Order: sequence, then structure tokens, then C-alpha cells
Amino acid sequence: MKFTDSLWNSIEGIYSQILQHPFIEGLACSSLAEEAFRFYVVQDALYLRDFARGLAILGAKAPKDEWLMMFAEHASDTIQVERALHDSFFKNWQLTAEDVYNTPLAPSNLFYTSYLLRVAYERPFYEGMGAFLPCYWIYWEVGKELEKRGSSKEIFRRWIETYASEKYASVVRQVLEAMDQVARELTDKQKEMVRNHFIITSKLEYLFWDMGFKQLTWVV
Repeated sequence: MKFTDSLWNSIEGIYSQILQHPFIEGLACSSLAEEAFRFYVVQDALYLRDFARGLAILGAKAPKDEWLMMFAEHASDTIQVERALHDSFFKNWQLTAEDVYNTPLAPSNLFYTSYLLRVAYERPFYEGMGAFLPCYWIYWEVGKELEKRGSSKEIFRRWIETYASEKYASVVRQVLEAMDQVARELTDKQKEMVRNHFIITSKLEYLFWDMGFKQLTWVV
């Protein structure tokens, strides 16, 4: 079994709950309130700025030049490609860049991005990979699942098609292959550290969608 397969096995229950979450269900059956989707997209745009910074840190720590270039490219693509997707939504909603980027980070978003950046800065490269991998991988799996179900709402289909696309799949496969290569040199204790981060950020993925569905902001 590949190390990444064992990682996925460790979050089967979490992933099952993600697929059953009303935010994800609502994308497929088009019942999700557009206000909730808008809240999520704005927060996701804010999240991706820090995610890209974290990828740049991972690249700087990478022991192989090919991984340095991979994460540097992904950091750039996160800003350019995914921001283009978000910007298409913002145009629909008549939101300016100032409207979006002056929005405060919601608590779950701050929790998630702070965790990613702390691991990227403080922990070894292999642990950083474990923390960042769920954002890549879970979005791909969710995209594929939602593509099977379909959605009657164009704005939701646009989001689904991005993460179900072969272009996005090729990016995820690069990271999975790198993770398996890194794992060959790790001790059992080091692999367990990777797994711990992987599980935590998978839970944070669930909380991010829950945040969007409930439009959770600061209560004080």
C-alpha cells in the first residue's frame, strides 16, 4: 500500500461526513443558498492568499529542486488560476477587490490558515506536506463526486468543473507522488507526525464548509 493510500484510509470517516454536509449536498442539488456560497467564496479567496504563502515556504524547504519548482508553481497558480475563478463569481455579485480583501477572516478560516502557516514555518518539510495535502486532495475528490451528481445551477457547476478537471487532477497527482517519495525516507514516528497533520487539516476542511453553510463570523 502506498503511504498516501494509508493517509486516505485514516480520514475515511471525515471524508464521509464532508460528502454528507449540507453545503456539499446543496451544491449538487442546487439547494444551497447563494448567500452561503458567496460567504464561502469570499473566505476561500482570503484563505488562498495564506495557502499560497505556505506553499512558497514549503518550496523553500524542499530537499529536491523538482519539489521546490513544483510548490513555487503551485503557489503562483493558486493566486492566478483560482483567483480568476473567484473573480468570475465576484463579477456576478458586483463585489470589488476592495470589498473582498477588506473582509475579516472568519474564525474557522483564521484557525485553518494559522495552523498551515505555523506548520510550514516551524516544522520539517515532510510535516508541512502532510498539513497541506488535504486541501489539494479533498477538493479533487469532492469535485469528482459532485461532477457525478451534477448541479442545475450554473454558478455551482463552474466551481465543480474546476476541481473535477483533469488539469486540477494533474496538480494533485504531482503532490501525491511527491508525498509517497518523501515517505520512503521517513521513520514510523515521522510518518505518524505526517498523519496527525493530515487528519487535523482534513477536519479543518470540514469546518471550512460548515463555516460557509452557517456563514459563521465572530460573535464578539
